[in-house]
Amino acid sequence: MSDNSISDIENLIALMAKLPGMGPRSARRAVLHLIRKRGLLLTPLADSMSQVAATARECLNCGNVGTSDICGICSDEARGNGEICVVETVSDLWAMERAAVFKGRYHVLGGTLSALDAVGPEDLGIPRLVDRVVGESVREVILALNATVDGQTTAHYIADQLEGQVQLTSLAQGVPIGGELDYLDDGTITAALKARKTF
Repeated sequence: MSDNSISDIENLIALMAKLPGMGPRSARRAVLHLIRKRGLLLTPLADSMSQVAATARECLNCGNVGTSDICGICSDEARGNGEICVVETVSDLWAMERAAVFKGRYHVLGGTLSALDAVGPEDLGIPRLVDRVVGESVREVILALNATVDGQTTAHYIADQLEGQVQLTSLAQGVPIGGELDYLDDGTITAALKARKTF
């Protein structure tokens, strides 16, 4: 094997190692597997990645990922029901869609407010969210942000910006279905107790 082909393989391993959940060893195993299954996996994967690189884009309205300037959710008139669900990432949006219970539209922030990382409201498109609330005749904004310090700080900031303009709600927090108290952290138990309801 030539030095050039070795450096190409090492370069691919280094790039794969940058993916979430992949370290150098996992990337090496994945690349070797792809090489062994070149016709079945590597070539189709390379073709698909090239296609996605050429066509993928963020929705100009909500921040979802698709192949057109306005995603299918935003362009679906039936989903213009006056509800916007605010999520941190596209993967959060996809998780909500998998559950198939929310029939409104989304707003993807792309992260959370963070003074340490110099992430401000403009970096997250919060002013665009405020504009959408007025422009799309939104009646409810659901804050589906992660129950972290940064997530809750971001939720409170958004609530302050939209106060008096729209109904604001958030996802319930607490004991998950099938969860056992012994395995839950103190914060989850506290949230569950505070959000208790009549039985």
